[in-house]
Amino acid sequence: SRYILLHFVQRIKQNQSAGVSFILLGFSEYPHLQVPLFPVFLTSYIITVLGNLGMITIIRLNPKLHTPMYFFLSHLSFVDFCYSSVVTPKLLENLVVEDRSITFAGCVSQFFLICVCVVTETFILAAMAYDRFVAVCNPLLYTVAMSQTLCSLLVAASYFWSMVCSFVFIYYLLSLNFCGTKVINNFVCEHSAIVAVSCSDPYVSQLSLVIITTFNQITSLGIVFTSYVFIFVTVMRMPSTAGRYKAFSTCASHLTAIAIFHGPILFLYCVPTTKSSWLLVEIASIFYSVVVPMLNPLIYSLRNKDVKQAARRLINSQLSCHKS
Repeated sequence: SRYILLHFVQRIKQNQSAGVSFILLGFSEYPHLQVPLFPVFLTSYIITVLGNLGMITIIRLNPKLHTPMYFFLSHLSFVDFCYSSVVTPKLLENLVVEDRSITFAGCVSQFFLICVCVVTETFILAAMAYDRFVAVCNPLLYTVAMSQTLCSLLVAASYFWSMVCSFVFIYYLLSLNFCGTKVINNFVCEHSAIVAVSCSDPYVSQLSLVIITTFNQITSLGIVFTSYVFIFVTVMRMPSTAGRYKAFSTCASHLTAIAIFHGPILFLYCVPTTKSSWLLVEIASIFYSVVVPMLNPLIYSLRNKDVKQAARRLINSQLSCHKS
């Protein structure tokens, strides 16, 4: 690992010394949209920060929410917060300044952190699907099966695998040659936009990204699909309509989060990008980097009675403290 880190540092220094830098084109092609978009993205970022940090705070302070499902949800909120904080501040800056340049090291670092967040969230959502499977199909063994040790291992494995994938992506990305100042046709340092401005053949880098991303998608969605097949079969065997409704309602938020997260990822990394589809790539990038982190806490809070009750109690207790 030390050799790999030294290799990364050396390659970054070589490109920096060669004067390699990037300009994030962003929305400069649509100058009439930049001013209206700034308050929109700023508002979404504020909602994302308050929503995700609020979710983490509520889960940590309420003993009733110290369960495996909310343990995974707190880490999902943490990843969403980090993800949005990596992307949105730079996006907001580029909407109001003329100099949209970013250093080579800054661009590579942003891409690395994005990869870590995306892969981690992918497998945390899969772990949450397994948690719902155990809760619905084996409720009597739920406490034993979803032990704190297992939950911690699943989360740790998600973070570890995300780091492995990100280092592989960066390794092949740094194997490319870059020259001078290049314009990146995106508002974020996204892989396809970076390799498009390289001065060497990006085939190996693109192939490694497609293979690993496809593997991650198939593995995580396979876990999700298998879990929900068993959940569906178990729920349909329930004699009570109320029981079926309750079981499905507990899974609805998770299924919604999976749908809005995996859709753009599949489009961006598992479908070849052509020159005519750059606008769609930007839209998909906005959706999964700005909108998804904002929606997740709203999805889980608005549809979850326990979270809403805990939030009310927390707010009421804070108001009582201020009044006293």
